[in-house]
Amino acid sequence: MAGTGKISSEKFKNYVQGRFGKQRPEVVVPPSAGVDAGAVKIDDHRVMVVAEDPIFPAPGLPLETFGWFTVHIGASDIAVMGVEPQYMSYSLLMPPGTDNEDLDTIIKSIHEAAEEINITIMGGHTGYYPSVTVPIIGGVTVFSIADQHEIITPAGAQPGDAVIMTKGPAVEAAALLSIVYKERLYRNLPKESVDRAIALHRQISCVKDALVSRKHGVTAMHDATEGGVIGGMLEIASASSVGAIIYENKMVFPEEIKQVCNNLEINPLEAISEGTLLATVPPSNTDNLLWELNKNGIAASVIGEILEDASVRKIVLNNGRNQDLVMPQSDPFWPVFFAGLDQG
Repeated sequence: MAGTGKISSEKFKNYVQGRFGKQRPEVVVPPSAGVDAGAVKIDDHRVMVVAEDPIFPAPGLPLETFGWFTVHIGASDIAVMGVEPQYMSYSLLMPPGTDNEDLDTIIKSIHEAAEEINITIMGGHTGYYPSVTVPIIGGVTVFSIADQHEIITPAGAQPGDAVIMTKGPAVEAAALLSIVYKERLYRNLPKESVDRAIALHRQISCVKDALVSRKHGVTAMHDATEGGVIGGMLEIASASSVGAIIYENKMVFPEEIKQVCNNLEINPLEAISEGTLLATVPPSNTDNLLWELNKNGIAASVIGEILEDASVRKIVLNNGRNQDLVMPQSDPFWPVFFAGLDQG
C-alpha cells in the first residue's frame, strides 16, 4: 500500500519543516526528520525531553501486548535521546460498545508496563467514538527532565566512530508478520523458527538497549523504525552531515528473521524494525559496550563506521555488491502486512 506509514523526508521538508508555530530560543532540539524527540530548556542546566507516537493494536496479539507496546514504543523515543523515560500521558480511543473487560485489560497493562520501567502516568484522555473501529492510542506522550549535557541525538555521529546495531534487522516486521502469516509459515518453515519469530514481539523496544548504551560514550543513537536499518543509518548520516559504510555480513541476524523475510519475499534491511538500536561510538569504547549489552541479554555487533566524506553512504551486501544507502520509497512491511490481513 503506497503511502502507508510515516511521510517521506521529502514530504516532511515540503509540508512540515518550518511550520512549528512560534519560535522560542529555549528549544534546544527542534523538530527534524529522523530525530526522535524534542528538547526545551527549563533552566540553565536542565531540559525537558518530549516524544509523541500513535499506537495501533497488532492483529493476533492480546490486548496486554497492545498496552506494553504503548509504553515501550513511546519510551524508546526518549531513551534513544540518552535520557531515562520518566512521565507519560496517553489518549485511549475506542469504538462504542467496547467491552469493559477490554477497557480494563488495556489500562491495566499500560499501568503495569509503565510501572516496570519506572514511568509515572500524568494524565491523558479515554473515550468512545463512532469513527474508531478498534481501540487505538491516538497519542502517547513520554517526557523526562534531564541535564542538558546528557542529551544524545542522531546528529552527533563523528568521523571514525564505529556503528553498533542491536538484535538484528526487521525485528518488528518479522514478529508481526509471523503472527499474521502464522499458518502459512508453519507449513513452510520449521515450527521452532516461527515460534521464535513470534516471540520477537517482546523485543520491540529500545529502552534497555539505549539506557545501557548511553553509559559508554555513544555519540548518536536512533531506532531503526520505518525504512529499517538502511533508513535508520541514512537518517543518522544525514542528521550528522557525515558519510557511513555498513556491512550486512557483520550484522547480528537471527536465523528466524532471515527465514520469515525470505518466505514472505521482503528485504529485511529495509523493513520496519522498532527494537533495533543503531548507535555510533568511538572505537575505543566498543568492546565495553558490546560486553555490557550482551551481559543484559542484548545481542549486538559492530556493523560499520562513520566516514568524514558525506557523499559516501553505502552498505556492502553479502554478495559483495556495494549499494548506496537510499531511503526506501515505502517500507516493504506494509503491503505484505495488509495483504495478510485481507486474506484473514
